[in-house]
Amino acid sequence: MQNKILFVEDDLYISEMVKNYLVKDGFMVTTAFNGEEGVDRFFKDTFDLVLLDIMMPKLDGMEVMRIIRERSSVPILIMSARDSDVDKAIGLGLGADDYISKPFSLIEVSARIKAAIRRATKYANNDKNDKKAESNIISIHELTVDLDSFQVTKKGENIKLTAKEFDILKLFVTNPNRVFTKAQVYSFVWNDDYFGDENVINVHISRLREKIEDDASDPQYIKTLWGIGYKLGEF
Repeated sequence: MQNKILFVEDDLYISEMVKNYLVKDGFMVTTAFNGEEGVDRFFKDTFDLVLLDIMMPKLDGMEVMRIIRERSSVPILIMSARDSDVDKAIGLGLGADDYISKPFSLIEVSARIKAAIRRATKYANNDKNDKKAESNIISIHELTVDLDSFQVTKKGENIKLTAKEFDILKLFVTNPNRVFTKAQVYSFVWNDDYFGDENVINVHISRLREKIEDDASDPQYIKTLWGIGYKLGEF
């Protein structure tokens, strides 16, 4: 069965180039050339992934992503030449699953799409099949993590995390004595080979700390071991 992709990009040359490559790679691709058209096409069909440019007319990629996320958890990959766009799309919880930096290689675009769809499929299957009768709760200092309900509380107050933020936190609380490099964090959480893009990990870790730490500039739950990686703090 072919995976269906919605590609929203206002540059006609890039749109045709990427579409032609992905079609040859076995995908079904629907294109849109501005944000409004992208939203309209998304809600008229069912897609396995959205590939989304940030800078577009009518509605920019950020707004398109916000609208889609109100109704769907479909994987969204953003394309941008600016790190600030990546920070906003990932760090502010707008819902981007991954990003592709411009300029890009078509091989990388296809590889990231396949990885994102594979992760989403595996996550959905695990969610259906791995439910346990008893609650699986881990408490660390003032933080409580319910691995079954995906809920996190601190001092009794609920903390709203994105899926990736929760997966990162889960990785550390279930491996309290282990040090993880950035490549290992990416491998475990994204379930894919590390492409060397530190920004996506840095932003997720930073935003997670802002939500769970008393002082994000002096983190206690997720400690940085400079030049090595991260580990769960000791209390």
